Parts: sequence; C-alpha cells; structure tokens
Amino acid sequence: MGSPISGTISEVFLQHLEEAHTKQPLSANSITFYTRYADYILIIYDSTRTTCESILQYTNGVHNNLRLEPAIETNSRINYLDLLITRNPPKLGISVFRKPTSTDTTINFYSNHPLEHKLAACRFHIERMFTLPLGEEQRREEWESTKQIACNNNPQNK
Repeated sequence: MGSPISGTISEVFLQHLEEAHTKQPLSANSITFYTRYADYILIIYDSTRTTCESILQYTNGVHNNLRLEPAIETNSRINYLDLLITRNPPKLGISVFRKPTSTDTTINFYSNHPLEHKLAACRFHIERMFTLPLGEEQRREEWESTKQIACNNNPQNK
C-alpha cells in the first residue's frame, strides 16, 4: 500500500485469480453474473444450484489472505458502488445510490481551483444520469438532485 505500483500489482493478482478460479463456477451456471471494479465484486447466482455459503467457502479457500465479505440483498435490493440494484423479475432495476451520510459536496465554483476540475464534478453527475439505464422519472429525479448539488456548492447563488 502507498506505492505507485501497488494498484497495478493488485490488479494483475486479482485478474490471475479470476482467470484461475471463476471460470469453473461460471461454466457450471451456478453463477449467472460476475463483475468486479477494483476490489468490489458483484455476484448474481442461481439459488437453485448454489448458496451464498458455498460461494463464500469456495472463494475464501482460494487464497489465505483474501476474504470475501458479502453484502446480502435486503428487500430485493442491494448497493453496489454508487448503484442501487433492485430485483424486479424478470429484470433488474438500477438507480443511483447515495449513502445516508452523503454530503453531496463538490468543488465550489468560486473556489481557487482550475475550471476543468469544477466542471468535471458536474459533468460526472450528468454523464452518470445519461449513461445509466434509468427510467424517465428516475432520470428527472437525478437531474433535480444534480441541480441541487450544484446550488449547494455555490452558496453565493442561494
């Protein structure tokens, strides 16, 4: 940790583990979806073919220094990074997730930062709104949240 190369080394290591240990469960159709961003993993599995406990036992036995700590869905919902994934058979619903402790703070427009940094903060919210498969109502709510965040971070505009 702390070394400029540590991120690259961990990525190479995790890709090796995935190549060696996730193909078998995926080909057996017990895991229907697997994705990873850095060290955040999302696994969707067929509960008629496997259980959370068996996935944990398998993954935690792969390497002594790695432990999968699951967040189990509650009320057909689970948070993954900044997404709220809702199970609505036959499909999944996706919306933006904000932690209850979120302050929605970005760089104040009147601060002494480069303009590119200030615009990037707003651009992130706008691009996320347009790239996520949101419904019209969700997109409208996200637009209102984005406008509110912009106003909150420019107190002179209130």
